[in-house]
Amino acid sequence: MRFLADESCDFAVVRALRAEGHDVLAICDVSRRTVYKELMELAFQDNRILLTEDKDFGWLVFVAHMESPGVVLIRFPAL
Repeated sequence: MRFLADESCDFAVVRALRAEGHDVLAICDVSRRTVYKELMELAFQDNRILLTEDKDFGWLVFVAHMESPGVVLIRFPAL
C-alpha cells in the first residue's frame, strides 16, 4: 500500500510500515511545515492513504468533502 505520513505521525509507524514493504512517504522527509489542504491534495495526487494523529483531517474529508484515497487516524498512548 501507499501511505503519506504527516508530521504528527509517530515515526515508529513509518518505520514499521516500511519494514513490511509498504511505500511510505513521510512528509518530514520532504517538507518542514505543510498546510492541511496541501497534504490532502498531495495524498490524492499520489494515491496515498494519509496517516495522521490529527483529527482535523476527518473534518476535511467528511465535512468539506475533499477528495482522498483515505485517512487513518492513529492514536498512541503517551509514554
